[in-house]
Amino acid sequence: MNDHNAPTFITNNDAKIKKILQTGNYSAVVVVSDFQALPRFRKLGYKGKIIIEIQGYGPKETARNALINAKPLVLAHANGFLNPKTPHITQLLNEIYPSFPKFSFNNCFDTTEFSYRTLPLNNAPMVAWIGRIEDNKNWREFLHIGNRLVKHFNPNLQLHMFEDPTISSPMERKEFEKLIQQLNLERNLTIHSNVLNSKMADYFSMIGDSGGFLCSTSKVEGAPLSLLEAMSCKCPVLTTDSDGVRSSIVQNQTGKYYTLGNIEEAVNQAKELMTNKTLREQIRSHAQEYVKKHFNPDQYSINFINMLKSLGIKV
Repeated sequence: MNDHNAPTFITNNDAKIKKILQTGNYSAVVVVSDFQALPRFRKLGYKGKIIIEIQGYGPKETARNALINAKPLVLAHANGFLNPKTPHITQLLNEIYPSFPKFSFNNCFDTTEFSYRTLPLNNAPMVAWIGRIEDNKNWREFLHIGNRLVKHFNPNLQLHMFEDPTISSPMERKEFEKLIQQLNLERNLTIHSNVLNSKMADYFSMIGDSGGFLCSTSKVEGAPLSLLEAMSCKCPVLTTDSDGVRSSIVQNQTGKYYTLGNIEEAVNQAKELMTNKTLREQIRSHAQEYVKKHFNPDQYSINFINMLKSLGIKV
């Protein structure tokens, strides 16, 4: 858990939740994706507004099914939806909840707390990947891209995968380890488990200065925080067009896209990102400024307050 200098309560006990709600006397509660919390909070006596925030569900059909199945609970107990300008979520909400209040604006990102740091230079380019070892995060594609870059571009390239080993299935883990061996990537690959968020700014800064980049291979994403973190630390991003990334990545301005499944295109884009120094530096500086401007906490506060006002809450 990251410290955000605000009260934090962790419990699944109804009596404790009821006390928290009563003591706080909150005008609004934001529930993230947990539709079962809606009737639960109402039964515990909460009468304020409830806003459902949808950051993402992975595959689009998973999102569709979740939103359809939750409709009775939403209409009975909630007051609005919030999503961070994720195109497929916005489309689904308009389709499934045409007359229900909906709000869409970028997440906020504090570039004063998480930003570029000057550190000792790494002696070889570093290419990073962040995610869970599961299908939607598309780890297989990253290993194949990395393999091509190591074998045909730079044998000293360092691949860094940041993941949480506790949330991958045993079968997926075995396939992951098997592919690493098949591609003979052991010498070039480092796997990082559960790195503290406060340390990631160091890694992103080093990756950017090494001449490397963050590679996002996801099939579908909501609004991935890791891309904003990389951009704020001047670490270039190469990503699939996984939908939610469109709010942060503009081709050859704040990052680079490649077509999902097209390894050759990914490798070519990666090579240009690492060899075209002028384009690379433009992307690094533009990306950092883009995050500062479009994901500014002050702007988020204005949007959030306007949302509350439109729901009839006095602010």
